[in-house]
Amino acid sequence: MSERVVDLGFARVDVDREARQGAPEVVYGPGKTAGEIAAVVSALLARNSGPVLATRIESAVAEAVLAAVPGGAYEPAARLLVWRPAPTGSFAVAVVTAGTSDGPVAAEAAAVAGALGLAVTVVRDVGVAGIHRLLAETGRLRAADAVIVVAGMEGALASAVGGLVAAPVIAVPTSVGYGAALEGVTALLAMLSSCAAGLTVVNIDSGFGAAMAAHRLAHAAARHASPSAPEPGGRR
Repeated sequence: MSERVVDLGFARVDVDREARQGAPEVVYGPGKTAGEIAAVVSALLARNSGPVLATRIESAVAEAVLAAVPGGAYEPAARLLVWRPAPTGSFAVAVVTAGTSDGPVAAEAAAVAGALGLAVTVVRDVGVAGIHRLLAETGRLRAADAVIVVAGMEGALASAVGGLVAAPVIAVPTSVGYGAALEGVTALLAMLSSCAAGLTVVNIDSGFGAAMAAHRLAHAAARHASPSAPEPGGRR
């Protein structure tokens, strides 16, 4: 065991990440047993002060992990386990969905961002097939410091939002759609090819990745505003 890494045998836990990036390492659940998840979470809780998260956790696994590591909470819609969530700060993130089917990915984005201390607003079901729904929410979107757009099928919502707001837009393609949607590849390529300049695109169905991108923006903004001010998540 070193100062920066805790070797559990089956995993080497990066306990220095909070100091480097403003948030502890996040545990990815699939492929790990409940015991392994509990051991990694325990190591992170013991050696960090900020929120500890485990993603993509099914309910039965969550129950076993919480029995082994008390004090956490499970958000079933997001499939997220959280210990020590950060107090909500001033950095505002809007999570926008094209349709109801994009909800699970949006739930993950919103829950992760909220656990890390970002102020989250969710704007649901404003896809471009009824673009008046999106235009009616323009004020709320423009008030956000960052916007996460979650969309499947052709992924056009990200470009539409990118043209309406000045804040950074983080696009999440989802695997929602019929055959030619190619399980999210079509939306991914459309978002990467967007004419809305400066769009950031994360992996298919990665609500987590989008939330972490927003957290990094908030982390940088806090440092720029005041080097001694608390960062998102309550650290200095």
